[in-house]
Amino acid sequence: MITPNSDHRKNVLMKLPANFYKPLAAGAPAPFRELPARSERMIHFFPPQLEKVHAKIPALISQVDVILGNLEDAIPADKKEEARKGFIKVAKENEFGSTGLWTRVNALNSPWVLDDISEIVGGVGDKLDVMMVPKVEGPWDIHFVDQYLSLLEAKHSIKKPILIHAILETAEGVKNVEEIAAASPRMQGMSLGPADLAASRRMKTTRVGGGHPSYGVLADPSDDGGPRSFVQQDLWHYTVAKMVDACVANGLSAFYGPFGDIADLDACEAQFRNAFLMGCVGAWSLHPSQIAVAKKVFSPDPEEVKFAMRILEAMPDGTGAVMLDGKMQDDATWKQAKVMVDLAKQVSQKDPELKSTYGL
Repeated sequence: MITPNSDHRKNVLMKLPANFYKPLAAGAPAPFRELPARSERMIHFFPPQLEKVHAKIPALISQVDVILGNLEDAIPADKKEEARKGFIKVAKENEFGSTGLWTRVNALNSPWVLDDISEIVGGVGDKLDVMMVPKVEGPWDIHFVDQYLSLLEAKHSIKKPILIHAILETAEGVKNVEEIAAASPRMQGMSLGPADLAASRRMKTTRVGGGHPSYGVLADPSDDGGPRSFVQQDLWHYTVAKMVDACVANGLSAFYGPFGDIADLDACEAQFRNAFLMGCVGAWSLHPSQIAVAKKVFSPDPEEVKFAMRILEAMPDGTGAVMLDGKMQDDATWKQAKVMVDLAKQVSQKDPELKSTYGL
């Protein structure tokens, strides 16, 4: 038996460039060549099996950038079908405007996922923006969902392609993150799933996101024998950086996932800010209290936006070098400034009150 090497496997799993943007089923919509630009500072999860939550959805739609009906973790096994039906009901009864409508289906090795995908696309596929797929381990998972969605879109005459969002929750998924990002034009982005990833890596933590008090750096001993300072480090720095690189290289968006300690908003803000500074565009919100945190963190600081605008004004074509407030600005800082101003314009479309704050 011949075992293909990794390079051969990569070639086998890649689509030919000429076919990359062709629909995978006759009658399915053509894939996006450029992903829709919209604010996605928070992906707010709700449990669709709970009827009492349905009444709160209209108010949430106006508060969040993305609202997601969760069908996977945190939904009991005997409530899976009820959650699926509840999501379809919520999608039918509400208009979402500029707010994205997403769902997280069950894992691809679960007994519920085929019905999740088929019933949701058949019932509300014309309203669904993104399907979040958990525990993605390689491009083969994306290829399966891509093909199945195409067949269902063709069957139900869906006019707009449904995008795919992958969650990195296993060591194999992190290892294959670059191939996952490039697997399909349906790819919208990725989220870090710290709890399942910690279990997959055999990490010694039971926390859902955030740091750990035992993970840090101890200062060298001092000559006088005094106490040595200990600084806690970020458990997720490597994975977030790897995910951001894979996403940005393929024109996708990277997200921090859940922060499980709902009561500790300070730690939640610190973790979200680390992710924002490293290149993530948003994070999950599991409780209404986290919506405001995500909105604060993932909306750029007004003073930084105003300074970025000064850089762009001083270097209209992005070339050369200028001095502003005693600091040199060149083409590299011009690119950084453009990222900041573009983000400010994007979030201002969702929150018009920010437009005047940014001076746009």
